[in-house]
Amino acid sequence: MTSKRKHLRPDIRQARILELVNQHGEVSVDQLAAKFETSSETIRRDLSTLADAGQLRKLHGGARTLTPLGEGGFEARMRRNTLAKHLIAEKVAKRVKPGQALLLDTGSTTLICASALAKIKNLTIITNATRIAATFAAGSGGAAIYLLGGLYRGDNAQTVGAGTVREIASYQADIAILTAGTLNRTGMMDYSQQEATVAQAMAAASAQVIALADHSKLNKRAPFKACDLAQINTLISDRPPDRPLTKSLQAAGVELDV
Repeated sequence: MTSKRKHLRPDIRQARILELVNQHGEVSVDQLAAKFETSSETIRRDLSTLADAGQLRKLHGGARTLTPLGEGGFEARMRRNTLAKHLIAEKVAKRVKPGQALLLDTGSTTLICASALAKIKNLTIITNATRIAATFAAGSGGAAIYLLGGLYRGDNAQTVGAGTVREIASYQADIAILTAGTLNRTGMMDYSQQEATVAQAMAAASAQVIALADHSKLNKRAPFKACDLAQINTLISDRPPDRPLTKSLQAAGVELDV
């Protein structure tokens, strides 16, 4: 029987390679070739593409995360563009009122936002991220916290999968606060299919969607759609998008807070 892995589009394969590198810290060409049932030459081209895009460090015979070996992808993201993410968090906190119900997905930006939001009184928090749940539990706002079940992924300390998506559908939140892997003229995208599916469900279960994307995520590509631009009520970033993306956002009715 022919494996479906052989028919992966290059952008999808590269996104999954990046996930594996960020999860394990360092991966060899031989491991990746076996994993995706393709040639070493194809994997080397994929690694060159990702390295040229600044996504990983290419080594002789493999690839490594942009941070020292042993530090996971999430911790690396927490150290990137931190000033921008704190600026976004301040803007988010001004939009949330005491007593509202919020859905928050996994991400370094949403985790930083959680620290600012945890001071707001009497929020109801629904999240698939254990770090976010713990941040609200330690905050002064007295939030009621609902941690979604599902398949636990330790790399990002989150739950994902069909069970998580079914559980999200049982809630109705005032706002979904979603962190973008990338955001471009086609919508908000993610490098993980599982995380994109969770974001889709959260958007559908909320009266309002706030997308978070610092400048480094704008006009980048990722293979999995989290939501269309028309599903987003507000985009919060640290810098204005370029003119073509701004026009697309405005045409879709997205408010810009930049």
